[in-house]
Amino acid sequence: MKHKFRIAAGAVAVAAAALTSLWANAHGNVVPQAVDTTGLPALGDKWREENPYRTNKLALKIGASAYGQNCARCHGLEAVSGGIAPDLRLLDRDCTGIKNEKKKDACYKEIDNYFLTSIRHGKVRNGAVYMPPFEGVFNQEAMWAIKTYLESRRAAD
Repeated sequence: MKHKFRIAAGAVAVAAAALTSLWANAHGNVVPQAVDTTGLPALGDKWREENPYRTNKLALKIGASAYGQNCARCHGLEAVSGGIAPDLRLLDRDCTGIKNEKKKDACYKEIDNYFLTSIRHGKVRNGAVYMPPFEGVFNQEAMWAIKTYLESRRAAD
């Protein structure tokens, strides 16, 4: 009886290891895809402090495509997280309910800064890369276009 239990336990361990390996490699070779920002107003070399494309429909379209190609594998299709990475629809949730417009604008600007810092420099904790840096891969226009898309996906409170 003990022998059968050990075999069963061993089989379960092997199956769990195989599933873990499949899950860890489920995304395959993750290579950032180029983002064509043709048609967006050029932003120059100086990094903006807040999203200059907030109401730009072309930025929304470009951002949706760029997000789908580069961010969805971790942050979820249409920005609905599957649990691997934060739900980016909630990124500025603390700002949406602020009644005072000046404070609300300041809150959005602070979140824009947080977003830009995160996408430019990535996220590393204890030496582990949770999100790669995209500076040098995406231009500023692409980053703000993605932010424009995320703003369109805000979760309702």
